[in-house]
Amino acid sequence: MRIAAVIVTYNSADVLAGCLASLPAAAEGVELAAVVVADNASADAGPAIARQAGALPVIPVDLGRNAGYAAGVNAGLDALDLDALDAVYVLNPDCRLRPGSIAPLSEALRVPGRGISVPKLVNPDGSLQPSLRRMPTLGRALAEALLGGTLAGRLGRIGEVVTDPRAYERPASYAWATGAAMLISVPALRAVGRWDESFFLYSEETEYCLRAADLGWTTWYEPRAVIEHIGGAGGTDPALAALLAVNRVRLFRRRRGRPAGAAYHAIQLLGQAVRALAGRAIARACLAALLRPGRVHVP
Repeated sequence: MRIAAVIVTYNSADVLAGCLASLPAAAEGVELAAVVVADNASADAGPAIARQAGALPVIPVDLGRNAGYAAGVNAGLDALDLDALDAVYVLNPDCRLRPGSIAPLSEALRVPGRGISVPKLVNPDGSLQPSLRRMPTLGRALAEALLGGTLAGRLGRIGEVVTDPRAYERPASYAWATGAAMLISVPALRAVGRWDESFFLYSEETEYCLRAADLGWTTWYEPRAVIEHIGGAGGTDPALAALLAVNRVRLFRRRRGRPAGAAYHAIQLLGQAVRALAGRAIARACLAALLRPGRVHVP
C-alpha cells in the first residue's frame, strides 16, 4: 500500500526528530510516499528539523498561525495527492514508531468497512498507555465520575476508557481511540471529509471516529502495531486539561442534543468537584472551566 504521513507540530523540536527518524524502519512492507509536517507557527527549530529530514520525502507546510490540531491535519491532507495513495497516517510528533509497525495497520484496512486502524500505544518505559474508548454515554460518564476512569474501565463495559490490559492483547473494533496515531484509508477520508476545526485541541479525533462510524466506517485496533507515545500533557497542564473537559461536553451536546448534553455537563461537573475536593489542582481547573466554558483559554 502507498502510505503518506501527516504530522502536526507546534513547538515540537524536542520530539520531532525522533519521530521522523523512526519512520523508515516503521514503513517496512509499505511504500512511504510522502511525509507532511504541518506546522502551527512554531517558535522553535521544528520547521528546520522537518526541512533537514534527509532521505524522507518531507513536504513542509506552514499554517502561519497556531490554528489547532484539526486545522493542521486538514492542511496536511490538502498538500497530498490522495488519488496516488491508499491511506494516510495521522501522527503526533511525540510518537516513536516500532520497525514494521505500519504494515499491520494497512493490512487491517484491507477488510471492507474498516476505515481507521490504530496501534497499541505504550509509554516510554514500555508500559501500556490506555488508548481505546467505548461510545460516550451518560451511564459511562456517571460511572467514571463516581469510580474514576481506571476502575470503571476495568468493570465490564461500564467505563468509556478501556483500561483492562487483556483487551489490548487482541484486535477488535472500538468507538474511537486516542488520536496520536491513526491510519485512515483514502476511501474513508473522502467519505468522512475534513476534520472539525471548531475543536482546537482534544475531541477532534473523537468527533472524526464517531462521524466515520455514522457513515459505516469502523475504527479497528491492531495490537501487532506498537508505537511509543510520550503524551501526557493533558493530564498535567491545567489549561489543556480544562480544554479537554470542555470539549468533551461540547461534542456530547452536539451529537446527543441539549437535554442529554446538559445532563452530561452536570455529570462532568460532579466528577471534577469530587476530585477537586480531594485536593487535585487539575480538577479545580477543569471545574472552573466547566462552570464558565465560554472563558476557557485556548493555549
